[in-house]
Amino acid sequence: MNQDNQGLDFSTVIASTVHDLKNSLSALIQAHNQWLARLPEEWRVGTEQGVMEHELSHLNGMLVQLLGLYKLGVNQLPICPDYHELDDFIEAQLAAQEEVIKHRDILATWRIETESPLGFFDRELVASVVANVLTNAIRYAGHALLISIEEQGEQLVISVNDDGAGYPQRMLERQNDYVQGIDQQSGSTGLGLYFAARIAALHERNGVRGRIEIANGGALGGGLFRLYLP
Repeated sequence: MNQDNQGLDFSTVIASTVHDLKNSLSALIQAHNQWLARLPEEWRVGTEQGVMEHELSHLNGMLVQLLGLYKLGVNQLPICPDYHELDDFIEAQLAAQEEVIKHRDILATWRIETESPLGFFDRELVASVVANVLTNAIRYAGHALLISIEEQGEQLVISVNDDGAGYPQRMLERQNDYVQGIDQQSGSTGLGLYFAARIAALHERNGVRGRIEIANGGALGGGLFRLYLP
């Protein structure tokens, strides 16, 4: 067996393991939700519960990213763009994070500033990007976050803004190098941004590819993530 085949076999084993981990985590989340539903109302709230909800969501998002990157690497991640109602899309993303948002006491709002109520993109892939960005925004937000959708030229722009401290200057300066190594202070690897950039680039129209951008500021003054879709 040559070295290339050994590498392929190893990556396949890793992907299979990640898939099994995701299935186990899904079962754990379901069991946790069922257990939580049986508790008295006053026992369902608290800092510890908020941490558990957030970290379970964060773990699930990371596993989704790893599986997605594997499929991208072996050209097995098809893109299936279609028209989707933008308000329904945003509401679904916030609904998936509802419990975490509530436990963190965060005011989550959204707005759409486009003439068309529809957007053309792969719903599952874009949702996986937005879910990861929301998870991070919730982690670093003070008490508010905002999702907005607008048009710039012929591109649809989905933005996530929070009122936290914003992105570190090091990340802003290395926007074209999303896999940046582990940040010893935050623990960030940049993998989420790399995944988002790859998913964005899968969306292409008239020679223009999707892209992402990070900045500080926006309506809430904190971290601002933008996903551009042609």
